Amino acid sequence: MTNAPMRRDAAHNRQRIVDVARQLVDDDLPLQLNDVARLAGVGVATVYRHFPTPEALMETVATPGLEALITHAQRALTEEDPWKALTGFLHVTLEAQLTDPSLTAVRAAPRRVLPRTEELTAMLDSLAGQLLERTSAAGAVRDVVTWDDLLPLMCGIAFAANVHADDQQTRLASGRRYLEVVLQGLHS
Repeated sequence: MTNAPMRRDAAHNRQRIVDVARQLVDDDLPLQLNDVARLAGVGVATVYRHFPTPEALMETVATPGLEALITHAQRALTEEDPWKALTGFLHVTLEAQLTDPSLTAVRAAPRRVLPRTEELTAMLDSLAGQLLERTSAAGAVRDVVTWDDLLPLMCGIAFAANVHADDQQTRLASGRRYLEVVLQGLHS
């Protein structure tokens, strides 16, 4: 069974919904589907038809960020220096988490509701794991650390930077400092 292409007006409404959701997320406001409908100028049923839950909408908002991180991880795997590749990827990941709240929300969620999000997060975790394994094989990182260890640490760094700073620049500076502490502990 194939899905028919979306009508132009339906695609336009869907994009308006996503744009409104993006703004709400960026403004640190909750994604309540009734509010999204009102702000997007569409009926509540239209929002629910496209996004049955706030989680589905949040995951849709996060998709471009996840795709960008995957692209960066793929490029990092082609770098010659494994340590530089890993640290560069982690710095980009942290900056993305601190500038796109949807990424942290999706990565910290206990489960994914959209198959595409599950696919993207699995791919991102696989690539990040490869980066870490490659760095470990080169002797540049302690063997006891896995991506399953590092992922919650990255979420924790983003959380700490967000909690302890009021503005974007301070959050980024704090997050970079916290990441450097973790990287010093990883480096062998």
